[in-house]
Amino acid sequence: MKGRALAAAALLLVLAPAGAQAEGKWRSIFNGKNLDGWVVKINHRPAGDNWRDTFQVKNGVLAVDYSQYPSFKDEFGHLIYKRPLSAFRLRLEYRFMGPSPPGAQPWAWRNSGVMFHGQAPAEMALDQPYPIAVEAQLLGGNAPGEARPTGNVCSPGTTISIGGVVQKEHCINSTSPTFQDGEWVRFELEVHGGRVAREFVNGQKVMEFTDIGLNPAEFKRFGNIDPGDAKPGPLTRGYISLQAESGPLEFRKIELMELKD
Repeated sequence: MKGRALAAAALLLVLAPAGAQAEGKWRSIFNGKNLDGWVVKINHRPAGDNWRDTFQVKNGVLAVDYSQYPSFKDEFGHLIYKRPLSAFRLRLEYRFMGPSPPGAQPWAWRNSGVMFHGQAPAEMALDQPYPIAVEAQLLGGNAPGEARPTGNVCSPGTTISIGGVVQKEHCINSTSPTFQDGEWVRFELEVHGGRVAREFVNGQKVMEFTDIGLNPAEFKRFGNIDPGDAKPGPLTRGYISLQAESGPLEFRKIELMELKD
């Protein structure tokens, strides 16, 4: 993506009108039958190409499946909800379902996330592994006794503050416990534009951060992106997506409540 297009896209996300949905009511955004309402984007593939059937619906559950991958290199994927959001609550349940295929990097094992305030699928470059977004990171336990909290926050091409301090680290750990394979975890994300976001695991708040913004200096680090004339500034709107980073996992009960801020 060229810099001017990226800047224009970011501006459109900020100015786009809210959808005409009932505020304050939960509604399902996954029908349990197919991927209607979602767009697949996998690194090195065009938007809409569900390469190797990475995202599947099985028995009412949304699965990230690597059974058709003889090996994994960097085919990071995202399932992106059809329209942008600004203020909302999102809740779902997830569980990790075993090791990654051969070739996957160790950091990506049992590693997924919910991205928000991200780029539209059509705005992502062909060889872009992640959307510019904020990531509510989901992790599963890898080894006995190893602490791997879930509900962390990462900032690919973005910036956040915690306790009024701008964070320099790419990922910040939450206060959650570690969960193992096969264990369903309830996750909820609450977002109020660019002001504040909160993450909850099994009903307990584990992360809160503020001052969400674009960080063009970091764009190239997360994909083949020319920052061009894009400038730092508030990021108040964008797309949510579910990650596929090589770890098999399942999602269910994906529900959205839109808020008025």
